Amino acid sequence: MAAIMIQGCGSDVGKSVLVAGLCRLFTRRGLTVRPFKPQNMSNNAAVTAPDSEGRIGEIGRAQALQAMACRTPPTVDMNPVLLKPQSDTGAQLVVRGQVRGNWKARGYQDHKAALLDVVLESFRKLEAEADLVIIEGAGSPAEINLRDGDIANMGFALAANVPVILIGDIDRGHVIAALVGAHNVLEDDDRDAIKGFMINKFRGDPQLFDEGRKQICARTGWPDIGMVPWLYESALLPAEDAVVLQSTLSAASDRKLRISVPMLSRIANFDDFDPLRHEPLIDLDFIPPGQVIPVDTDLIIIPGTKATLADLAFLKAQGWDIDILSHARRGGRVMGICGGYQMLGRMIHDPAGSEGIAGSANGLGLLDVETCLEGDKTLKSVAGTLGPSGPAFTGYEIHIGKTTGADTQNPAAFIDGQPQGAINPDGRISGLYVHGLFDKSEARQALLPELTGQTVSVDQSQRVDEALDRIAEALERHLDIATLSKIAGLS
Repeated sequence: MAAIMIQGCGSDVGKSVLVAGLCRLFTRRGLTVRPFKPQNMSNNAAVTAPDSEGRIGEIGRAQALQAMACRTPPTVDMNPVLLKPQSDTGAQLVVRGQVRGNWKARGYQDHKAALLDVVLESFRKLEAEADLVIIEGAGSPAEINLRDGDIANMGFALAANVPVILIGDIDRGHVIAALVGAHNVLEDDDRDAIKGFMINKFRGDPQLFDEGRKQICARTGWPDIGMVPWLYESALLPAEDAVVLQSTLSAASDRKLRISVPMLSRIANFDDFDPLRHEPLIDLDFIPPGQVIPVDTDLIIIPGTKATLADLAFLKAQGWDIDILSHARRGGRVMGICGGYQMLGRMIHDPAGSEGIAGSANGLGLLDVETCLEGDKTLKSVAGTLGPSGPAFTGYEIHIGKTTGADTQNPAAFIDGQPQGAINPDGRISGLYVHGLFDKSEARQALLPELTGQTVSVDQSQRVDEALDRIAEALERHLDIATLSKIAGLS
């Protein structure tokens, strides 16, 4: 079967978007395409479709997006190894969609080679069902200090015998040095696996870099597959790295509704807020550490997190607990999603240290509920209504723990006829475990009554699907698809 691997000269060079665009491009040509990323590190995860045995797992959000680009449901084989950071030195290890425990960075580096067989088995499954598999690397193959035991870049490429295209990000500058430097530091076998290069994120007159591209070809011997312009449509796609949130602060003064989201240190599933960014009457602010939550905020949403107790302590260290409680006393609304829902309660208990160090902590006390982080992780796609007969929504749950208490008697939603979440007696404080609540326009309007009759009547899934088509069309124009197809083994 045909396959090709997209690697980059560094993180955040646009690999995920390019893979998604290529997945859609070849799918539009009538091929059965599958995305694959051997190892990912992200707290922005997605729930998969059930496998042949009915098991549901979690994979990186980027691979779920790439599955959407292929017009196929996401499966655990598309991202068999997922690391979800819980601290600066440790992460939860997810293998084939299921939690395998918590690892320190040094310990994982010593044992990751043992996962190569798992990665190759997942890849072979996808290869057997597809005409083409498009693989995304992680970080950079030029990080030669991580080469021993590698399963994310060249270690996988050589083991699976797949050709590599290396991406350089010209928006960062020094793209010639990045590509030529990678060529110089790689070992012969790794260097030989690279069959071409692309330049990504170019702005301006492309002819101005013609000589630069010739120099890269001359100094590396790699074919030039093309130069991709800045893809503005990529802003419509769910991001995988919370770094993008740092540039989304808005200074709009003519908006009708101001929403503030504190940027927790282990913020997770932050694409929950993507639909709100595209509402013209919403001023959506992600509040970075060290800044206060603006007093003119109408709604504070506490997002999901990979480490609830640790991020509750982080929230308090920023003084955001004071801001949130003051906002609530003034009659402002507060909403919590997943870990944010847990923080709104009276207490959180983690008796076994499932998300880090075992212990308990006082929550914000805005909801009369209490959470215990124990038991198996909940992973499921859901559909329900807001209230017993409100507008419909679809989404997913991905969390550990159970929340109980008096305010759950006034649920925020119903899923398969069962209550979920909680609302306080005056209706201003609410929380629930569902991600994706704002995706559908009717649910968005019900959750944000200030926008009644004025919301954008586009569901987020439609917006993303249309953006994928436009990105695919741009890649058709700017890349040498014939050469890329030949390298992949399609012709």
